[in-house]
Amino acid sequence: MDLLAIAFYLLALVACVSAFMVVIARNPVHSVLFLILTFFSSAGLFVLLGAEFLAMLLVVVYVGAVAVLFLFVVMMLDVDFGSLRQGFVRYLPAGGVVALVLVVEMSLVAAAIAGKNATLRAPSTNGVSNVEQIGRVLYTDYFYFFQAAGMVLLVAMIGAIVLTLRHKPGVKRQDIAAQTARTEASGLRLTKPATGQGISE
Repeated sequence: MDLLAIAFYLLALVACVSAFMVVIARNPVHSVLFLILTFFSSAGLFVLLGAEFLAMLLVVVYVGAVAVLFLFVVMMLDVDFGSLRQGFVRYLPAGGVVALVLVVEMSLVAAAIAGKNATLRAPSTNGVSNVEQIGRVLYTDYFYFFQAAGMVLLVAMIGAIVLTLRHKPGVKRQDIAAQTARTEASGLRLTKPATGQGISE
């Protein structure tokens, strides 16, 4: 069994086990860590198949989106951040294990691709790379669908911001309409307080 096969079976096993742990984990922080591990394992499988663009999307887009999503969930659940910081140390072992597995996976994928038996390199046609081929198809044949997907994601992002925005009483906020409608009569008041007395509203 060559190094590519070993890397494939190892990454597939880690992806399946971590995906199962995402579902059964009781702690939401552990679920997020296992989900990130699943994405990294899937990205390694894409690299072995020569689809480096999809691997980059999994790492950059999905892992970043998961972190932002978890942040919004914490904000919407109104979690006590003080108690969350106090329990930060207990998440270090789980985070360390996940980080160690990620380092091992990345090293294994790099060794498999750089090995002599790495036959599954990124395909190219007429000197055009894999990323350039995907870009040509995405921005020509599916341009309108790509723009529509971007609009949907923009609306979802605005909706998440609106849902998590809370107006606390007693907090001064900027009122642009009142600022632009301000006149000299409404914005200026001349007073002559007595000596030793302040100005009261």
